Amino acid sequence: MAADLTDFGNWLAVPSVVLLWAAVLLRAPGALRSPQQRGLWLAVATAAAAMTLNLPDVVSYAMSRGAAYAHSIGLVRNLIGVLSAGAVLYFVAATTRGRRLRLGSCAATVAWLTALVALDAAAPAHGTHTMPPVGDPVPSLAYWLVLISAHVIANTVCVCLCWRYSRRTESRGLAAGLLLFGLGTALAGLFWLAYLVKALFANTWAMPALPLLMNLHGMLRAAAILVPTLFILRRTLADIATAWRLWPLWRDLVDAVPHVALNKPRSGRVAELLWPPVPRNLLVYRKVIETRDAILILGEYVGPGALEQARGRAADHGIPEQRRTAAALARVLKDARRAKLAGLPGRPGEAAALELPAAIQSSNEGGDLADEARFLVDVAEAYTSPATTEEVNAP
Repeated sequence: MAADLTDFGNWLAVPSVVLLWAAVLLRAPGALRSPQQRGLWLAVATAAAAMTLNLPDVVSYAMSRGAAYAHSIGLVRNLIGVLSAGAVLYFVAATTRGRRLRLGSCAATVAWLTALVALDAAAPAHGTHTMPPVGDPVPSLAYWLVLISAHVIANTVCVCLCWRYSRRTESRGLAAGLLLFGLGTALAGLFWLAYLVKALFANTWAMPALPLLMNLHGMLRAAAILVPTLFILRRTLADIATAWRLWPLWRDLVDAVPHVALNKPRSGRVAELLWPPVPRNLLVYRKVIETRDAILILGEYVGPGALEQARGRAADHGIPEQRRTAAALARVLKDARRAKLAGLPGRPGEAAALELPAAIQSSNEGGDLADEARFLVDVAEAYTSPATTEEVNAP
């Protein structure tokens, strides 16, 4: 059972490292520009480097090159690991805006690194750094106690503060990132506590689980820094879906009132989404604004009472009350568009004959653009419905 657990943990080593590096590279552009995310990114990047040097194949290769080479790889791996612990503390300090904690994390990291280098240099000639199941730690017990203390202290502080601030923040993305990072850090803390028990009491019962703990920690930390990317991806997909559903209404209205469009429309809906004429994050915004502007202009071609008449016909078709206003607006917009394209004169002085729905009015006054987008999606669906094909002739 213990051997199977160790084998499974070692099998996760490569996937964990690959996922960590993928997350580090994906988040690098945004994280390096943000002081709040820089510490988190650095903690994960250094953890990825340390775990790369700890891969079984890398360790075997270092051992095959000789004691001096194995020693260099082991020392660099541990120094990078301490740098990662310091970055964890710095990330927590940056998140909590604790200036003293930031300074303390930097000072502690320098002290830990200096102590490790000095203890390694003072030890007798040795190869790779290890804590064998039987025998004394290499290069020394003091070296390992300094290394373990750095990780245990940093991980304990990080877990406590991640848990506390994930419950206080109003940002779901930040809360999710803190929880994932805290959980991964807790697994790393258990990893180093097992080493502490081994160093002080020569107890090895937890050693078979260590590869699994370390590699699960890597996956959770990768997930933590990918949370902003996942939220951006979800928002992008939602915007694409909204723009796709708005297209039939927007395209017809822009045909009738072309000057409301900031850019010339693409030839088709797919082309508009694949190569948007505006930045992708503004695509839905422009569609909503241009659709609203077109509705305001086409209101000059709507006769008095047409909207109320359209509401009555929507009710006759069994359209639910909550969608009746959207269906009525879609119906009168079809008639107004036909009148505009036919060259019929509008009634600029009577534009108020088309009473704007509340969703458009609130957005026009600085309300929620998302509410207007949802309403216009309902209008677009009704616009393509057969129930809106017959003309409305206002009394």
